Amino acid sequence: MKARILQFHVPMGMAVAILTLARIVWWWRFDTKPTAHEHGPRWRTLSARAVHVLFYIIILGMAASGIGMLVLSGAGLILFGGAQGVLPDFHAYLPRVPHGIGARVLLFLFIIHAGAAFYHHFIKRDATLKRMWFAGKGSQ
Repeated sequence: MKARILQFHVPMGMAVAILTLARIVWWWRFDTKPTAHEHGPRWRTLSARAVHVLFYIIILGMAASGIGMLVLSGAGLILFGGAQGVLPDFHAYLPRVPHGIGARVLLFLFIIHAGAAFYHHFIKRDATLKRMWFAGKGSQ
């Protein structure tokens, strides 16, 4: 059972890492970002930027630690290379610590991010969600 879960988990993690790298390149080179809100406290703008940057850092860190666990443990050969053997105890490998912490931090960031989106949509009733959806430069 553990092997089947990992045979799904590992490729999905790799796909998320590749898509995250593609998103960073897209954002850096091609994305037309909407203009920033000029109103509101500065802490809100800074915290929004920090949460977005942390998303990328944590996702890429989790990918690196996951790859590290596969390489150090030899589980990649068992899962995908056809090698016979019992899967190792991943808790015995150092990359397991940042991988687990990253998962918890990612969940926390998601809750904060979704909470902020709901706050803007239902409490402030501003156009923040509309601005995020394929908005071009100058979109309000």
